[in-house]
Amino acid sequence: MNKTEVILYTDGACKGNPGVGGWGALLLSGQHRKELYGGEQHTTNNRMELTAVIKGLAALKRPCKVQLHIDSKYVMQGMTEWIEGWKRNNWHTAARKPVKNVDLWQALDQEIQRHDIQWHWVKGHAGDAGNERADALANLGVDSIRQQLAQ
Repeated sequence: MNKTEVILYTDGACKGNPGVGGWGALLLSGQHRKELYGGEQHTTNNRMELTAVIKGLAALKRPCKVQLHIDSKYVMQGMTEWIEGWKRNNWHTAARKPVKNVDLWQALDQEIQRHDIQWHWVKGHAGDAGNERADALANLGVDSIRQQLAQ
């Protein structure tokens, strides 16, 4: 059975770094469209970028071929250049320091095992419609946390 093909756009946002953060994911498959977002009270932009990818992939109910579009060089390089070395070094960098956000890198590493992923870096805020929508969703995540804090 062939894997379903999915396009996934993700983005993270943070007001202050650290600060109130949000993540957004846009899933597209054929005529289907799913939008996801959420946030955290005290986080960083990098954590929200990672969370967006994890939540987007976790929303897929079965293994898929995923065209993953992100504007985070941190996540892109982490997954395509650094992660194998981190795993060989027991989640330490080449400088022998613990990998930052290791909980999320490990969760993402586990999540990608289910899927066939092609990574695509896109320039943020440059007019790519999927990226712009993922950014808007991440900001909805920030707004939802701010509203909770205001109550």
